[in-house]
Amino acid sequence: MSEAPVISLILSAHLPFIRDQEPQLFEALSETYIPLLEMLDRLESGRIPFKLGLAISPLLCDLLQDRFFIRRYLAYTDKQLEFGLRELERTQESPELNRLVCYYYDRMVEKRAFFSVRHENNLIQALDVYQKKGRVEILCTAASHAFLPLYTAYPEALQAQIETALSSYREHFGSNPLGFWLPEMGWTAELDPCLRSYGFCYTVVDTHGAFLGEPVPSRGCFFPYQSPARNYILTRDPSARSDMGDFRLQPGCRDNSQDAGYELPPESLAPFMVRGRRGPTGYKYRALTAGGAVPALYDPDAARKQVREQARAFLEASLARLRLAGERSGGPPVSLCAWEADAFGRRWYEGTDFLEALFLEAACRTDLRIMNCGEYLYSLRRAPDPAPLETSLPAYSSWGRNGYAETWLNASNDWIYRHLHCALERMIDLAGRFPNDRGLRERALNQAAREILLAQASDWPRMLHQQETAAFARSQIEMALRNFTTIYEAVGSSHISTEWLTSLEKRHNFFPRINYRVFRRKE
Repeated sequence: MSEAPVISLILSAHLPFIRDQEPQLFEALSETYIPLLEMLDRLESGRIPFKLGLAISPLLCDLLQDRFFIRRYLAYTDKQLEFGLRELERTQESPELNRLVCYYYDRMVEKRAFFSVRHENNLIQALDVYQKKGRVEILCTAASHAFLPLYTAYPEALQAQIETALSSYREHFGSNPLGFWLPEMGWTAELDPCLRSYGFCYTVVDTHGAFLGEPVPSRGCFFPYQSPARNYILTRDPSARSDMGDFRLQPGCRDNSQDAGYELPPESLAPFMVRGRRGPTGYKYRALTAGGAVPALYDPDAARKQVREQARAFLEASLARLRLAGERSGGPPVSLCAWEADAFGRRWYEGTDFLEALFLEAACRTDLRIMNCGEYLYSLRRAPDPAPLETSLPAYSSWGRNGYAETWLNASNDWIYRHLHCALERMIDLAGRFPNDRGLRERALNQAAREILLAQASDWPRMLHQQETAAFARSQIEMALRNFTTIYEAVGSSHISTEWLTSLEKRHNFFPRINYRVFRRKE
């Protein structure tokens, strides 16, 4: 094999648009998004080569640039710092615990300064700088992270999700994306011509989608192929996800389920008590232990040392698979490692340290390369004697439970689709009946489009399926559909309440430049 095999990393970053569930958003910002950018800055300063793919949902982009959210996040970090000072005083008689509190307090000071001073509260702009440098490749994804296979009966719904997402991408990053990230990695054959019509270069499917394709790609999951519509298809490495899952459960890693906010007396948690209910503080003192062992105090230095060994083991295992694949493929194979961004930091505290260790270890090696998907595909096309790509149509697939649509369509959530489909038909009708409206009616129609897109988010059926926040998910769907119905009836009767509409626009202010005409049927 003339060229070294390739590892490509993609992180899918998405959060639902929820204004009154801010701790979840704040944790993601503090534990995942800021640490990721800190990692990129350290690698850049150290002149360590790195390449990273990021699929950032348009809803998350709007959240991270929302002034209301930013003000509330900064107030949240102030509360963490206030709590940290009290914890430093409380733990003075316990040196090891006091050192851990000091570590958290210092990290929170650093994160706040990194966010508000170094990057002026704008992480999206910082990521765009790395994309322009060729270090990060940002993929486009559906506007509200809808599970697209369930909407193929309505081409206008797919059209609205993709065109709104493209408009948002150009607004935030000033360019056209190469790749399209399928939300929840949900693929079906009807998406093939749809993606091609918007000019995307490639997408990614789960392993069984390729192995059950027609015909099955002969070179397996470590080499790209083309769909009948001539989209490049890359396949997720089936072992990467399980390997990483094992790492984050190792004894010594921080136990993210334990937080001082649920352990200390209520009187010491004043900043984090909301309506008499406890909330997370970000100060987590316990490490994971082997079954039955006494809970241990978390040691950040020991955990980072362990992560470096895990990164080395991960690269060795990936390289062994790639060498075997290279013997059969006749070209440089690629191990595509795709994960949810939340897995790095928010769910696995040492996750960003693991990524950094991967890049540091890979920089010392000549027997593999780390590349972004677009760069890898370009290198294949520019090779002196490029191997022809096979043509195959992947099978219906996702990375959800059991690999298909079960997470988003089952007895717990199937009721939502009859309401969504009815609302979609009404939205398509509105876009056709009022093609050129301006003023108040145009504002109302644009808001109707926002509500429909919000109701389609994959988060709500997932929450209903998991039965952890089912009541909340139901309320979010019902609220979005109720708002849409109110607008639909008001537009039909030409009696729109300006005050009510303005209030709704302020609460649901995502996709500020949306055009309701994305729901029009194409001639």
